[in-house]
Amino acid sequence: MAFSQIYNTGYEVIFTAFSGIITAQIIKCLVFLIINRKIDVRLFTTTGGMPSSHSAGVMGLSTTVGLISGFDSIVFAISIGFACIVMYDAAGVRRAAGKQAACLNKIIMDIYKHDLVEAGGKLKELLGHTPMQVFVGALFGVLYAVYIHLLLARLVG
Repeated sequence: MAFSQIYNTGYEVIFTAFSGIITAQIIKCLVFLIINRKIDVRLFTTTGGMPSSHSAGVMGLSTTVGLISGFDSIVFAISIGFACIVMYDAAGVRRAAGKQAACLNKIIMDIYKHDLVEAGGKLKELLGHTPMQVFVGALFGVLYAVYIHLLLARLVG
């Protein structure tokens, strides 16, 4: 598929959204490596952490829709509404669920004398994002979408 068939189409929107998510996940692994000085490739497939790949993906999608269809279009309004719901969920509901999991893990550790296997295993605690992680992910998504759009425009000529 030629770049001219991708530029200013739905393919550009899909490509930007998914490649933005993957790029944000790679950045998340690099941030972990820099801070903790060790590699954890499992972070690539997990939720939570800096930056929010959910936010990067939906804001990349929305920004690309705005660049192609116009920021005053109905399609952009729908996509930005979708993005706001996803980002609110990432920083709100899923973050609260992660905090509850941490509390439950502590209770289980106390009751079962640190035998988590008997209790059914440890609950996943890193589910959501802090507002800063969501903001950085969203900002990354916007900048990434603009970069991809301009790069494709140059390649098309």
